[in-house]
Amino acid sequence: MFATLHHTTHLFRIGLTLARHNALSSLKALPLPRPLALACRWLAQPTLTKEREGQRLARAFEALGPSFIKVGQALSTRPDLVGDAIAADLTQLQDNIPPFDTKLAIATIEQEFGKPIVDIFPYFETKPVAAASIAQVHFARTATGEEVAVKILRPDIEKAFSRDLELMKWIARIIERRRPSWRRFKPVETIGTIENHIRLELDLRYEAAAASELKDNMKHDTGFFVPDVFWQYTSERVLTTARISGIPVHDLEAIRRANIDCTQVVTHAANAFFHQVFRDGFFHADMHPGNLFVQPDGTLAAVDFGIMGRLDLQSRIYIAEILWGFLKEDYHRVAQVHVDAGYVPADQSVDHFAQACRAIAKPILDKPLHEISIAKLLGQLFKVAETFKMETQPQLLMLQKTMMLAEGVGRSLNPQVNMWKLAEPLIAQWAKDNLTAKAKLRRVTQDGLALAMSLPKLIENSSALIEQLRTKPYPKPHEPSVASMSDIPPSPYIKMLAIAVGALMAGLFAGAYIATGFH
Repeated sequence: MFATLHHTTHLFRIGLTLARHNALSSLKALPLPRPLALACRWLAQPTLTKEREGQRLARAFEALGPSFIKVGQALSTRPDLVGDAIAADLTQLQDNIPPFDTKLAIATIEQEFGKPIVDIFPYFETKPVAAASIAQVHFARTATGEEVAVKILRPDIEKAFSRDLELMKWIARIIERRRPSWRRFKPVETIGTIENHIRLELDLRYEAAAASELKDNMKHDTGFFVPDVFWQYTSERVLTTARISGIPVHDLEAIRRANIDCTQVVTHAANAFFHQVFRDGFFHADMHPGNLFVQPDGTLAAVDFGIMGRLDLQSRIYIAEILWGFLKEDYHRVAQVHVDAGYVPADQSVDHFAQACRAIAKPILDKPLHEISIAKLLGQLFKVAETFKMETQPQLLMLQKTMMLAEGVGRSLNPQVNMWKLAEPLIAQWAKDNLTAKAKLRRVTQDGLALAMSLPKLIENSSALIEQLRTKPYPKPHEPSVASMSDIPPSPYIKMLAIAVGALMAGLFAGAYIATGFH
């Protein structure tokens, strides 16, 4: 009961904030109970600014705090939930929020390492160079003279996230319970994925490990730089990496003044993206312009490794076959791969799905080469696949968002080139190594050998199980009578939903009243 009261109070604050930012219309895509949906439409105010719906929602998320900023960024990968326009606006949602007191940052560093700041970083810039929802960054210098960037978690950030995530999980469970048609969107799993990413981001040792792994993967590649991690100055709440020098990738004038070849930079971006995704299956999933810098020789340097994506080999092969099928205009193959991968149920018509794939691909692939967007193609594909009961694939949505960011960087640097065309030699070699009949035969052989190696253990376990079943028969399941079933009390979710709706509606009405008064 206490938890329900806590969550409903929090819902009141959310409703109030959404109403004050005139972001209520954004809720229409959610499976709200009818009274709440009608209240949202009635309370939504006429748009008094030129801001789009997604921009207003982004402002509301910023006002609601760090957790909702992260949720907004996650929703930017879910046009199936919020629509293409809102998802595009939420992509611009960045963690640019006011910094916290530098004295607190220094206190955190001293507490983590048990030394005065001067013994750790004799020089420490008091003004942060960047501030985000989870942490902020200061430049510093070590006792041995290395120039470093020090990332420090915000004080008590864990408590704020824990409160908001518990509320989101509570709501997701209610949605799955009361709206079975929304289960294919996997609200509980989606919130769980967000929670896992946030938990990792709240322990900076994981980000350090991600940076280290990415650096190892890319050590033999040219054109992409990952800074070193200073492990002796890294802990759960502090991350120290080498300070990089470079021009922000969105500062085109500065890049041109430095006589850097923009096409070469796009080539580096394309090659790095392809290697990370398809060769290594481990990629930087937050490659927005604020995290990329161009060095004097045209090398791209990346920072902020809190959000990373992983794809196993089989997923990479499925994605490559889908893209290859599109490029070869083999739409039946594209559809069949979706079924083989389990993305689309086997009872769906492959021929009809192939026709839908053709319908979305032709308008995109028939454009001039430099205007073709593979990321947009994937986005359209995921959207049309919903019609064929495709369940949400979070790892593919993260890949599509990352691809969209990479294409945006490439087009800003040189709108006349297609980054995938620049990476064509790598694509061709990877396809030869992984998509040919010879490559498939090699994988089947390897899988067969692995299975053969596991057979002795499998036989041993099976024998043990058979013996256990022989000596201890499995008990017959209890079958409750109709009479006993009628005594089961109604689900507490119904009561919880009623209380939640009441709290959120109260917040919406209060927020609308305040907003109307201010206008």
